[in-house]
Amino acid sequence: MKIKKRDSAAILNALNGGVVPSRGIQHVMVGRTDEAKQIMSDLDQIKEGGSVIKFFVGAFGSGKSFIQGFIKQLAFNERFVVASADFSAERRLYANDGKAAALYTEIMINLSTATMPEGNALPGILDKWINGVVEHIAEARGEDFPDLQDPNFLRAVEKQIRADILKMDEMTGGFDFANILVRYFQGFVLDDEQKQRDCLRWLRGEYKTKTEAKNDLGVREIITDANWYNYIKLMSQFFRTIGYSGFVLNLDEAINLYKIYHAGAREKNYETILQIFNDILQGNIDGLYITFGGTPEFLEDERRGLFSYGALKRRLETNKYESQEHRDLIQPVIKLTPLKADEMFILLTRLRDIHAANFDYAANVTDDEMKNFITKLYKRPGAHENLTAGELTREFLAALNILYQNPKFDRTEIFGDMLPTAPLAGNVPSRFARREF
Repeated sequence: MKIKKRDSAAILNALNGGVVPSRGIQHVMVGRTDEAKQIMSDLDQIKEGGSVIKFFVGAFGSGKSFIQGFIKQLAFNERFVVASADFSAERRLYANDGKAAALYTEIMINLSTATMPEGNALPGILDKWINGVVEHIAEARGEDFPDLQDPNFLRAVEKQIRADILKMDEMTGGFDFANILVRYFQGFVLDDEQKQRDCLRWLRGEYKTKTEAKNDLGVREIITDANWYNYIKLMSQFFRTIGYSGFVLNLDEAINLYKIYHAGAREKNYETILQIFNDILQGNIDGLYITFGGTPEFLEDERRGLFSYGALKRRLETNKYESQEHRDLIQPVIKLTPLKADEMFILLTRLRDIHAANFDYAANVTDDEMKNFITKLYKRPGAHENLTAGELTREFLAALNILYQNPKFDRTEIFGDMLPTAPLAGNVPSRFARREF
């Protein structure tokens, strides 16, 4: 397999640890061709100024986080800003004790771009934008080496910056947002790191009191539980204004909203989802692609799930004409089906080759051994109901690690005795072809 060493290492380290790889995910994306095509179509729509909301629904281990990671990689290739955050007991969509602002802060900390994929990309985004404005003004003035101490030059740059953010100034919260961006520019040209840090702190929602923000930055508002969503919309608009394709926001572990004990608080969170849903479908947001990852209970439970909120149930019910054979991937809810056995086999084949490429040895696990490995795992009591692709992956990588480090290890402990099997047809193990795991 032709794969960069840093990609193979990232894949193996992540999957061994039970998390989604931060890079190289395309090498292990199996069985999601139709979903990938729809995601690309969604991204194209957003590049044209639209917005999209999707709910990826499936049981634990069905690949919700994996497909959100895949969206992240595709979005990087299409010049999007991407952020991911998990819901938790301390991070929600609606709260009055700082938990919604905490979600916003997590999103801002995790902002990523293709050149800064690990997060904390906001300072780089702002600096790149300001440098671009400086270069544009210098070129317009015919100055190869502009003097950043020249008041006339700085006024021209600031005028252009204000022009860039004029549209945001008209949005809710936009006046203070625009002023913070101007102050960041002032700190940038004056090499005032403290002012820049204060601006970043404000933009990340880390100020707890208005008094502190006013003393440091001269603004009267801060980002709170009550207004954080307005600043997501502002960020989306800002990213498009400065040349990015849009803003992709992946929110996972939505089951934690379902678990909110207090019915009123849970309903307020669902009401926020409805607000986001309506804003996107009514065209009130430019360039935002937001996804939720959740279980079937989170969606369909009519006592505690989204379907307990009538307005959401009407909007999110599955297309009645959809079947397993004929799917509707344009609708907001995408139900992730388990990987079929032949897809599991292809996944293990790729992992075998990635492992060999990473550790520089000739792959020595045969197709028949992989078939036996899958069969052996699914003979365990309860495996058909409980074994996921993630668990299968971790167990297979554990086997490969043992075999690589211990060449004399008894392979039958892992794969069992080799039995005669039918020949493969198109890389699909024929004895599994009609079965789903």
